[in-house]
Amino acid sequence: MTNQTIDADQSQIVSPLKTPRAAAVAGIAFSVLSIISLVLIKLSTPANPGQAGAWLNDSARRTTVDVALNLVPFAGIAFLWFLGVIRDRIGLHEDRFFATIFIGSGLLFVGMFFVAAGIEGGIIAGESAKSFGSSASGTLVLGRDVTSALVNIYAVRMAAVFTITTVTIARRTQIVSRWLTYAGIAVGLVLLVGTGISVWVELLFPAWILALSIDVLIAGRGEPITPPG
Repeated sequence: MTNQTIDADQSQIVSPLKTPRAAAVAGIAFSVLSIISLVLIKLSTPANPGQAGAWLNDSARRTTVDVALNLVPFAGIAFLWFLGVIRDRIGLHEDRFFATIFIGSGLLFVGMFFVAAGIEGGIIAGESAKSFGSSASGTLVLGRDVTSALVNIYAVRMAAVFTITTVTIARRTQIVSRWLTYAGIAVGLVLLVGTGISVWVELLFPAWILALSIDVLIAGRGEPITPPG
């Protein structure tokens, strides 16, 4: 047996053991950070666009939004890690068509999430609470509308595509529990066409990722440890 064959055999043994735990940790980190960030932003910023600048006069709410925005990069990093580890778990079962959509939708989701957070953070950092008056209301409304469109229209729909693609891959490879595939289909459809139902709909995506990560973690613990031979 050649060294390359031995290395390949060992990678097939070690990878299934390490990958589920890494995916679970990354997925849980993304879910927790993104849920906290989205909830803090929604609770601190007004739902009425006509009150776009009023909340900036409240230092506590402004600080809360700053904290929420600072969590976004770490959530994005965790999601990219989750993306890579799940792809590694799929391994030789990967289909090029679904892999392209899987990676593309995931990267677009993270990119739009970052851009939306950057726009909102830039508006807050560019002006102090005292400087916001009627002259700045137009800029605030524009920034809020752009941020809302990026998150609620584009990023959420990319999350829907990512969810449906992940479910399709999971059904073919059987790497997650069956109930999660059905839940993923429902979540994907709601995110795709139901963003106007409630402002809290976008929380379905990190919640599903959290459930998926916990399932992967449980499955990883159940896998036997086979020493390299």
